[in-house]
Amino acid sequence: MDHLNVTKTADTSDSTSVSDRPVSDRSVSDRPWEELERLAEAGDPQQLGEYVSGLSSCDQALALSRLDERLRASVLSGLDADDAAELIGHLPESQAARAIALLTPDDAAAIVHELPSDEQADVLGDLSTDQAEAILEALPVDEADAARQLSSYDDNVAGGMMVTEMLRFTPEMTVADVIAELNAGAEIYSDFDVRYAYVCETDGKLVGVLPMQNLLFVKRAAKLADLMIQNPLAVSDTTELDELIDFFESHAFVGVPVVDETGLLKGVLHREAVSYEETRAAESDYLKSQGIVGGEELRSMPLWLRARRRLSWLSINILLNIGAAGVIAYFQDTLQSVIALAVFLPIISDMSGCSGNQAVAVSMRELSLGLVRPSEMMRVWWKEVSVGMINGAVLGLLVALLAVVFDGNYYLGLVVGLALLINTIVAVSIGGVVPLLMKRFGFDPAVASGPLLTTVTDMCGFFLVLGLATMLLSKLV
Repeated sequence: MDHLNVTKTADTSDSTSVSDRPVSDRSVSDRPWEELERLAEAGDPQQLGEYVSGLSSCDQALALSRLDERLRASVLSGLDADDAAELIGHLPESQAARAIALLTPDDAAAIVHELPSDEQADVLGDLSTDQAEAILEALPVDEADAARQLSSYDDNVAGGMMVTEMLRFTPEMTVADVIAELNAGAEIYSDFDVRYAYVCETDGKLVGVLPMQNLLFVKRAAKLADLMIQNPLAVSDTTELDELIDFFESHAFVGVPVVDETGLLKGVLHREAVSYEETRAAESDYLKSQGIVGGEELRSMPLWLRARRRLSWLSINILLNIGAAGVIAYFQDTLQSVIALAVFLPIISDMSGCSGNQAVAVSMRELSLGLVRPSEMMRVWWKEVSVGMINGAVLGLLVALLAVVFDGNYYLGLVVGLALLINTIVAVSIGGVVPLLMKRFGFDPAVASGPLLTTVTDMCGFFLVLGLATMLLSKLV
């Protein structure tokens, strides 16, 4: 989602001003938002539309996100509804919702009307209830009802990812009926995925899937009941993302019909929609693991909102880090006596943290795939301890040899090597078990697993190094 922009100064040999030149004649720039701002303020819808359509999808999103709210609303209002919808479609959902919220309900409804049904639901779901209802009231009744239904689903279930734009016919229809229907609704159906049609009884119950190629070499009088694939595979509208990922990994389908508990066809779920949600979930989990509350942050968001989201975790984390600092303060006499320990403190904490984060990643992955249950903490703990003992022993030996070479004291090597061994076991134990523990008590395991692990392994590492050094202080000085 080639940058076109107007040059700031005109060539003196050309009497035509830059602003009068066609959009296609303007020079390439890496600051497309400046030209977008100029065109929005000029109020020429034709030039604005030409400029936006000449940008790549990435540049469209970049340019719109850099404008202030007033100009962003001006751009969207100045474009044709279908061009504005395409522009909105290239933005992250939260940013798209904020852009729509700047418009009047009628202008917003005209743009939402041009969006695919799944994107409609996503955008409306990110608005306040009053804003969403005002836009829905301005939409056609059938479309508003469908949007409300889709918005009622969670984002991570089939109903929240499906589209309702599809070809739907009845078993009694003939090939001639289908062709006539397609010709009559060509303008509407042009935006649909028409590789498959779905055959339903008059009450809406799915009974078959019809590959459209099956219509090519058959008699016009043939009925769909004789051409369709009967008893097709389908997924429930409440099927969650993890199961949907498994489904598409097991079947080479580009899409699958979505039905409710009674078998009524509700929509079609495309493979790319599942892949998109899988990527989004992974990005959200990563941001949460780094202490970004809410799992999303864009620098176009309000300053105080971004600061508040970050501080909500940093303020807790600083208290935990005070504990780590307190360990060092408690053993400051030992540290002053054996200053070489300061060299190895960050090595112990960092290497243990890395081992623990590996354990977190495996637990998070197995939880997402349904390969482990929160009740299996002891099994997970023993599996991680087994790995931690081997890796801790190898890493501890390496850092011990480094300490001996660095200081020439075998007892220093013993202290740091043993500390790294024990701390690695502690780190993988925490990293493996904490996600399961948080899941068991209904918390998001991605929110605190990583930051909590880092702080605890720091505290424990410092305590082990300095505590062991205190016990062997006479051998170290």
